[in-house]
Amino acid sequence: MKGIQFVVDEQGEKQAVLIDLNEWGELWEDFYDLAVSRARKDESEISWQDLKAEMQGESKQE
Repeated sequence: MKGIQFVVDEQGEKQAVLIDLNEWGELWEDFYDLAVSRARKDESEISWQDLKAEMQGESKQE
């Protein structure tokens, strides 16, 4: 694939990938968003009102 390179180990097994962000940047953003979402799936939820209040409290302390 154009703009995609694989990094392989001594046995020829794929270990990593290099992505040309000029070519695939939009797709990378989608992939990254999905990865972040899955990593945070077990975090507790907070309401928008609570988050906003917390952020306003932090800005007043500075």
